[in-house]
Amino acid sequence: MTVSMQESQAGAVVVLENGSVPSRYEAPASILAAGGAAQYAWEEFFIGKLANPHTRTAYLRAVRRFFVWIAGNSLELPRLTPGMVGRYFDEMPGSIPSKKLHLAAIRAFFDVLVQRHVLVLNPALSVRTERYAATEGRTPEITVEQSRALLASIDLEAVFGFRDRAVIAVLIYTAARAGAVAKLRLKDFTQDGSQFVLRFMEKGGKARSIPVRHDLEEFLRSYLRSSGVESDSLDSPLFRTMAGRNGVTSKWPMSGVDVCRMVKRRLKAAGLPLGISPHSFRACAATDLLLQGIPLDDVQYLLGHADARTTRLYDRRQRQVTRNIVERISV
Repeated sequence: MTVSMQESQAGAVVVLENGSVPSRYEAPASILAAGGAAQYAWEEFFIGKLANPHTRTAYLRAVRRFFVWIAGNSLELPRLTPGMVGRYFDEMPGSIPSKKLHLAAIRAFFDVLVQRHVLVLNPALSVRTERYAATEGRTPEITVEQSRALLASIDLEAVFGFRDRAVIAVLIYTAARAGAVAKLRLKDFTQDGSQFVLRFMEKGGKARSIPVRHDLEEFLRSYLRSSGVESDSLDSPLFRTMAGRNGVTSKWPMSGVDVCRMVKRRLKAAGLPLGISPHSFRACAATDLLLQGIPLDDVQYLLGHADARTTRLYDRRQRQVTRNIVERISV
């Protein structure tokens, strides 16, 4: 039985069928030379174990690059040592975070090779890259005042104005990611018995419900009324693309890329910095809430982070303090 992949608009879907593995997933020569167990491990890891298509793509690229290096240095898979893997990373160009991602991919794949008895030990297990600690995220910052100005700048003469205002308001008032906002269905804007909520499918398959504040509820209702979307099936997309230039919504959902492009257009029209992205609203919400004394745990849950250290990367209070300090240098 051969494992293969089928691609769809929703991403890569794993299926079992009689046929060959697509060329994208073909094993490199070193794996083929190592025998059937190694080939099985390759398909098991990249097609069976990695469910997230983005992780699969990143890990596949990293491991392939390593095997190109192996071939270029005439090294054999069973004879790899930690020293050889360490030399690969010494020679590898790129940032420390990029090297850490590559090491994680190689280490995880070699774990499967050990489990399938292709290797006795994982040669990447004891390898370390340089230390890297981020105290602040790289997401461009948007202030509360800029966010208010962006919302106020949107004209409501056509349906897409109501749609764009609602999308941006959801980004601001729920701190959700653009991809999660794009996936919303009509049924995800619902009452939970006491209040209206938006139910998101977030990164990592997390399902979360975020309460809808009163102004966001009105923005959403105005969009639904003006677009006629409210009368559609509950399984239909909440936010749609526009059908041509006639101001009518189509039946197709906006994608995460569509949301990003729309935000950029609105930023340009409002005269705001174009470096801002939909992710900037998450940093804005986190910083604003923390400045008001909201506990870090509550902000962490709003942002859907498993680790509080990730939430701290969105906290821009440290930048503001640092600027105040350097302004006082008397030189």
